[in-house]
Amino acid sequence: MSATLKSDREVDATRPLRALGLMSGTSVDGVDVAFLETDGERVSGLGASLTVPYADETRQRIRAAFGAEGPSALTQAAETAVTEAHVLAVRRWSSEAGIALSSLDVIGFHGQTITHRPQKRFTWQIGDGASLAKALGVRVVGDLRSADVAAGGQGAPLVPAYHAALARDLPRPVAVVNVGGVANVTWIGEDDSLLAFDTGPGNGPIDDWCARRAGIRFDVDGVLAATGRVNRTRLGRFAEHRFFARTPPKSLDRSDFTDSWVEGLSVADGAATLTWGTARAIALAAQHFPAPVRQWAIVGGGANNPILLRAIAEETGGPVVTGAQLGWDSDAIEAQAFGFLAVRSLRGAPITFPTTTGVPMAMTGGRLHLP
Repeated sequence: MSATLKSDREVDATRPLRALGLMSGTSVDGVDVAFLETDGERVSGLGASLTVPYADETRQRIRAAFGAEGPSALTQAAETAVTEAHVLAVRRWSSEAGIALSSLDVIGFHGQTITHRPQKRFTWQIGDGASLAKALGVRVVGDLRSADVAAGGQGAPLVPAYHAALARDLPRPVAVVNVGGVANVTWIGEDDSLLAFDTGPGNGPIDDWCARRAGIRFDVDGVLAATGRVNRTRLGRFAEHRFFARTPPKSLDRSDFTDSWVEGLSVADGAATLTWGTARAIALAAQHFPAPVRQWAIVGGGANNPILLRAIAEETGGPVVTGAQLGWDSDAIEAQAFGFLAVRSLRGAPITFPTTTGVPMAMTGGRLHLP
């Protein structure tokens, strides 16, 4: 069964909860599972995390559903595959971590974004939260973007509140950049003020280029880009895209930036130019910051690409550090964030804000599914 979050006021507002966060990004790599203990304000403990790659068939079904704005046989097949993949991933995490599912207070379920059109007040993350709760025997908070988008917000990014919790002790201002299929930034001021928005393409166009032109899923360690030469003329034209000058809040669908702007280049040159494009877009985000940052902290899949990190340092002027260098588990941060947001949602705390998504007022969101 499902219920709105307003029905769950029995939650002790002071006790840290044992939460599991689930995330599958627009790169469609697989399911990230991560454990944390939190009261929704501070993180009191982090635990085991796990990434379970999607099966090729599941990945194909998801890609076939990209851009859909209504149910069909394609979207139903994709949703079923996504839900089953999440069930299997959580059960595998439980087995490998030695943590019983019955010990969890809540699971935060992002689902799989197939379409994000906030200008139409529409966003769609497929995945059946009710079925997930029933299969796992744990209450699930899902559908975390829809309320924000319905109220006129961008529905993204959702992670700023968690970034702020992680960066509580870092020198401010600081920018936390998550590089997934799309990249987003959270600027955190000295007074804990937040500004967040999507910066532009992340790994998505690079992955697509590698798949189309090199027959590989992604550029491991940036090896392909490292052998290429950046086409500075095309990079300059790319940087003139109107999105970069648009005042935040702003967000992107994965398909809003593609690899088409490097068409005609060699495989290696295209990979290099796309990599620097992602970095240039991140650097251009600084024009919107209320004050310059003291450092850039890079998390997400892009933090594992040393060539992309070099490009970001070159384009921003640094200093650039990775989440791992700060003691964070960069690969697990987004999954952790959705566990964190699930706890905030249970407690009626806001998860989006005017300066992060453009929603008219700070608001909570999500839908609670009971096992």
